[in-house]
Amino acid sequence: MGIAASGAAIGSASSLVGAGGGFITVPFMVWCNVPLRNAVATSAALGFPIALFACVGYVVNGARLEQMPPGFLGYIYLPAVACVAVMSVLFAPIGAKLAHTLPVKRVKRVFAVMLTLIATSMVYKALTGF
Repeated sequence: MGIAASGAAIGSASSLVGAGGGFITVPFMVWCNVPLRNAVATSAALGFPIALFACVGYVVNGARLEQMPPGFLGYIYLPAVACVAVMSVLFAPIGAKLAHTLPVKRVKRVFAVMLTLIATSMVYKALTGF
């Protein structure tokens, strides 16, 4: 029950802030004593279902709106989806290789920097309304 609730909370939070689930999933799994490399790999696999359900939610909720600009499917901007998909396919193998070759301590530091940047961006957007 606790894992299911954690998964639902992580998926919901990820969908609401428009970020992949990894920024919450990895620290949660490390907190649960999962080795960092396993946590990163599992988080990558969980990213797809989180993104899929988030996209369905944004399409369904945005479908009711009239007068959306061209290129949108609900709240989803299809040209952006195409760009993100292409870049993900190109760079995912590089990221996976780096995660397995770099020392765990360095991976933790890089992840901490990324979390800090995401948090800073979220706070900035909350304060400025952008």
